[in-house]
Amino acid sequence: MGGVQLTTIVARVWRGVATVFLVSLVLLGLGPADSVAAQEDGGEVSGSLLQRNDDGERVGVAGVIFRAFDESGAEVSSTTTAEDGSWSMTVPEGTYDILLDEQTLPEGVSLRNPDKNPAQVTLIDGASKSALFPLGEAAASSVGGNTVIQLIVDGLKLGLIIAMCAIGLSLIYGTTGLTNFAHGEAVTFGAVTAYLLNSTGVFGVRLHLIPATFIVIAICGGAGGLFNRAVWRPMRRRGASLVAALVVSIGFSIFFRYVILFIFSGRAKRLRDYQIQEQWDLGLFRLAPKDLVLMIISVAVLVGVALALQLTRMGKAMRAVSDNRDLAESTGIDVERVISLVWICGSALAGLGGVLFGLTESINWEMGFRILLLMFAGVTLGGLGTAYGALFGSIIVGLFIQLSTLVIPTDMKNVGALLMLIVILLIRPQGLFGRRERIG
Repeated sequence: MGGVQLTTIVARVWRGVATVFLVSLVLLGLGPADSVAAQEDGGEVSGSLLQRNDDGERVGVAGVIFRAFDESGAEVSSTTTAEDGSWSMTVPEGTYDILLDEQTLPEGVSLRNPDKNPAQVTLIDGASKSALFPLGEAAASSVGGNTVIQLIVDGLKLGLIIAMCAIGLSLIYGTTGLTNFAHGEAVTFGAVTAYLLNSTGVFGVRLHLIPATFIVIAICGGAGGLFNRAVWRPMRRRGASLVAALVVSIGFSIFFRYVILFIFSGRAKRLRDYQIQEQWDLGLFRLAPKDLVLMIISVAVLVGVALALQLTRMGKAMRAVSDNRDLAESTGIDVERVISLVWICGSALAGLGGVLFGLTESINWEMGFRILLLMFAGVTLGGLGTAYGALFGSIIVGLFIQLSTLVIPTDMKNVGALLMLIVILLIRPQGLFGRRERIG
């Protein structure tokens, strides 16, 4: 009998894996497939050539030639900027000098940093690189010595995005005890789906980013509920240990990451809407309109989640299950229904976070894995299993990441955040908002 039950549960798990794989394949395959075979042709070097017009607006410069030279000095590719100033070229893996042909610049237009022409780029594993060639004199800025304020604003923006993604991770841990390493791929899935709907198009139809975002939220929420129903609920009913569940989540994380790489390719891509915007000079700091909207949306959603947890019946049930599952079940709460809703809401928030993250950075197959470490830092810093702790912990992580660039190189800023996490946990192991637990 036990053997039959074990066979049944294994079959259910594999059906769940196959279902999620097919859903991912269908959703990601609706647009043109950039498969691994395309990566063998090399990576993409791209950029935008912009200048300011008489009104101070940034406009594209068309007809400028870019050339790529390999390490032997041989020209391997060339391209010309489009009407909007964008350009791109595909070259094999390797190191290249990207040269802007200054003779093709319009009269009266010059490079701001001619000593940095050509720019050197290195392409590995079909990755994409951007090469920047600013034109004209740098615009005067009233920000001046307010670098710290600018970094604080940037840190708040990053912290809100991390919090959007991390609250679902924290709620899942609180209600099930599972540390879900595949949560980062939910962020990537949301960003990639938004790109397909907004930039590539589905069945020839491209949606504006706003309606596309609502569709992404629904798809990611549904995928999260399906994932729980097909995989995690059967494992819970079989009494699988948390260590076994942790290993399974790591396996799913790697699996989904490479499914996305296979279909989406390793080339970084950008959403079609809201990419080129003039920053507002607000005196103490600069902020692009999309960043302000992003922060407002993040705050509104996070406040809504907090109110729902505090005031609604289901929110109170979530907090009860997170606090003591056995006691909550003995009072009549449908624990499995609560857990299912947590997976749906947490995955939907991760998808929304992926869209917002894609607005600030390029979209690629491992973006969720990169932000996953920051999510873990925020969740652990705030206190495992607490939604409010995840919120404040993520904001602290975002602020520390940006402010740390005052004293350490920009490339090391994420390492600084993890070191800060270690120091705080040595002082307060339960996190800033966690509770001490008695063991034994």
